[in-house]
Amino acid sequence: MTTTISNNALIYAVLALNSEISLQKEYLDSPDISVEEREEEQEILDDVEQAFMEFIDLYKKRCKIDSQLPKIDELLTDEL
Repeated sequence: MTTTISNNALIYAVLALNSEISLQKEYLDSPDISVEEREEEQEILDDVEQAFMEFIDLYKKRCKIDSQLPKIDELLTDEL
């Protein structure tokens, strides 16, 4: 197994984490969850956001090496 993540895998990870954050925030806004569940789900959201930021940092470093990759703003806002 390779220790270097491919550009495509990195892109998929960033997009998947971004989507998961949106879904988790929507779920937390739901009036149907209990206070205890909300606290647990907030902890999960915090972890996902931390992972997202780490992948963003990695992606930005990769963009410096590979100029063909879309910039992070384009990746998160434009349809590819």
